[in-house]
Amino acid sequence: MNDKYIIYFVSRTKANMIKFIENKLKQNNLNDLIPTHGNVLTALYESNKKLTMKEIASKIGKDKSTVTALVNRLIDLGYVEKEKCSCDKRVTYINLTQKAMDIEDKFNYISSQVKETAYSNFTEDEKKEFLRLLRKLSTNFKDAT
Repeated sequence: MNDKYIIYFVSRTKANMIKFIENKLKQNNLNDLIPTHGNVLTALYESNKKLTMKEIASKIGKDKSTVTALVNRLIDLGYVEKEKCSCDKRVTYINLTQKAMDIEDKFNYISSQVKETAYSNFTEDEKKEFLRLLRKLSTNFKDAT
């Protein structure tokens, strides 16, 4: 096996997935969103609809500065808002707005299409093995830095 193609295909797959998501966002009239916004929105949809920046960063595996930029853009677009904690003024929550709630069904539909496309022709065992191998690959890079 020529293992030099592994990294190529991982990279190519990510690029194809991003194009797929961009097309689905456009088809669903969500042109103002980009695929990485989906990570933040997913974290908020799956929570109590509000999280701190630190919690979002932890859930989506991004550093806080990246999350801050994504959240600020989502604030500008009207999908999220900041709210100071009533108990501790040092804590700021990021809340979904009504605009974000209004697109949740579309968003979940797009997410299901991504998963369905990604895993078509995979058995359950293949999905588990693939996830195990991707985690191993990711850990190799993480441990090397």
